[in-house]
Amino acid sequence: MKRVLFSVLGAVAVFAAVTPSAAGDRYADRPPVMVSPDLSAPWVLQLGRAPGIVRQNRQVVQQQQPRLRAAQPDRVQTATVQAPAKRMVMRPQINPIYLPQEVAYDGPQKPGTIVIDTTQNFLFLVEKNGKARRYGVGTGKPGFEWSGTHKITNKREWPDWRPPAEMIKREAAKGRYLPTYLAGGMENPLGARALYLGTTEYRIHGTNQPWTIGGAVSSGCIRMRNEDVVDLYERVNVGTTVEVI
Repeated sequence: MKRVLFSVLGAVAVFAAVTPSAAGDRYADRPPVMVSPDLSAPWVLQLGRAPGIVRQNRQVVQQQQPRLRAAQPDRVQTATVQAPAKRMVMRPQINPIYLPQEVAYDGPQKPGTIVIDTTQNFLFLVEKNGKARRYGVGTGKPGFEWSGTHKITNKREWPDWRPPAEMIKREAAKGRYLPTYLAGGMENPLGARALYLGTTEYRIHGTNQPWTIGGAVSSGCIRMRNEDVVDLYERVNVGTTVEVI
């Protein structure tokens, strides 16, 4: 009886050692944000090609496994792998001028200030010695332009989104129905980070549509590539002055 019990316990231990933990996967931390070499790719596609970020669906993995031919007399059993069909994917391009770079800056703002030029669609983080770090941004579309000075009052990683009632009503009139709440994540239009401006509903935030950077595309928020908003997020603190001109 003891021998049988030990055999059962041993089998259970071996099974536990080789079985992955689904609970660990379920409560894993969000994937880190990584810069993709393909700057023209949508953000979700960038994550999909970044190693170690997005796991493949189990069904897809099984479909990619090599299949063995049925054994035949006098023939060696070989494995064959069917090459995936190539698809032409047309992706919008992003103008390299909107990628982050160090530039000369002679404005009156002190270092540490954020200045957003809504006519040129640039965000400047003022630095010392007449320099600034410049990012491309998406700004308010016609009818949603604004200017003013605010402080950053909050910072959030992978923010959730609650569209204002006016936006929900406005979009519904166009036949586009928005959710009242969307949890943070790769499908969220606020992207990877958000910097909240004063008591307004405006934010500097990421996007899941990076090809829109450089245009007048938003309802007043300042839109950045996810890579860029993560970089800015780490450089500024709550209380930072933001001037929108």
